[in-house]
Amino acid sequence: MKTLCLRCQVSGRVQGVGFRYATVDKALALGVTGYVRNLPDRRVEVVACGEEQAVMALRNWLWQGPPPASVSDVHCETAPHQDFRDFRIE
Repeated sequence: MKTLCLRCQVSGRVQGVGFRYATVDKALALGVTGYVRNLPDRRVEVVACGEEQAVMALRNWLWQGPPPASVSDVHCETAPHQDFRDFRIE
């Protein structure tokens, strides 16, 4: 099983629409660990680690987000592996 960690920044209308909470739900359902947090510039940052297929599924979901969100861009890069116990809001 190949593992992967990604750091993604999500742009658009992604703060104040439940994006972080929906990301936690999706990540936990996929078995991905890491965190999600709001950035001062109105983007959301996601660090996701786990089985490659599950992390890529979360990355693809970030383009959609919860219904009130309007995502304009998702920029992801590979991140160093980290051992998170769960997926949480920071």
